Amino acid sequence: MKSIYISEHGGPEVLTYGEMPDPVIGPNEIKVRVKACSINRVDIFTRMGVRGTRLALDSPHILGGDCAGEVTEIGSEVTRVKIADRVVINPKISCSQCQYCIAGDDELCIKPKMLGQNSNGSYAEYINAPATNAIILPDSLSYEEASAMPTVFMPSWNILIRRGKLRPWETALILSASSGVGSAAIQIAKNVVGARVIATTSTQEKASMAKQMGADHVINYAEEDIEQRVKELTGGRGVDVVVDHVGAEFWPATSRSLATGGRYGICGVTTGYLVNLQIGQLFLRNQTVFGVFMGRRDDLRQIIDLADKGMIKAVIHQIFPLKKAEKAHNIMESQNFFGKLILKP
Repeated sequence: MKSIYISEHGGPEVLTYGEMPDPVIGPNEIKVRVKACSINRVDIFTRMGVRGTRLALDSPHILGGDCAGEVTEIGSEVTRVKIADRVVINPKISCSQCQYCIAGDDELCIKPKMLGQNSNGSYAEYINAPATNAIILPDSLSYEEASAMPTVFMPSWNILIRRGKLRPWETALILSASSGVGSAAIQIAKNVVGARVIATTSTQEKASMAKQMGADHVINYAEEDIEQRVKELTGGRGVDVVVDHVGAEFWPATSRSLATGGRYGICGVTTGYLVNLQIGQLFLRNQTVFGVFMGRRDDLRQIIDLADKGMIKAVIHQIFPLKKAEKAHNIMESQNFFGKLILKP
């Protein structure tokens, strides 16, 4: 099958378009003809071998997690999914055997895997995955739209709905509105919860697009001080929930922007891991800081259902043929885009 793989870590130039063996499925797995796959920041890290993603690379490795496509083969034990089903794949694979998986808390799995990181991924014509990771797609969603959703909507849903419990009368602060997570979180906070949304971004053009997505206010951090502007917008109170997938760069300003009783959710650290945490403020102001890694399988089912109803949607910046993956990676690294970058085998 045609695929994009790496044989060494490095820049976009190490991405190779060529032949790889078709995946062989197990009894509880399905084989999917990939119709679309989306690029995530972790693909860049894995390609580079940074932030805990370095691989032995004893053999070529196929990148990519999020994908949607058509089921072409099912394992002998698979009953819920059938051949020709249109599906989107949850890229986080749980072990199904640890105490958390058995209890239904698969997001806490102690031995999780991610497609494209510690197993071959979706930058290919075919992929294999556990049947339990497949969500049947409604006719209203295209493969491109569906492939753009899992890795950005699942952690956003986890932070805002399940862990952060954002309420309609509260205010959410969404960092980096132009990213996949940012655009997803804006929609969940505004369209699903009905809360007030403050977003951050770096240009006036991106700010305008963030407002089109539903943000009530957008802070251009290239021109404005985030902490000061949040105080102005909230009358000095601060925000109730923060969605942070950026990491160290904005932590000083955004952590000080958290209201009494506020909840600070972290699902990424693209600008760095280490920050200074003022623990006195946490107990004096009854604040919570927590992290999420994707979410539960059922989260994706709910997300797809809401997309079918038109309440949320994938934000797609550009679609590339699979063999143009190097160009797509260059654009992601430039950060000159809004939404998701998609590859089509």
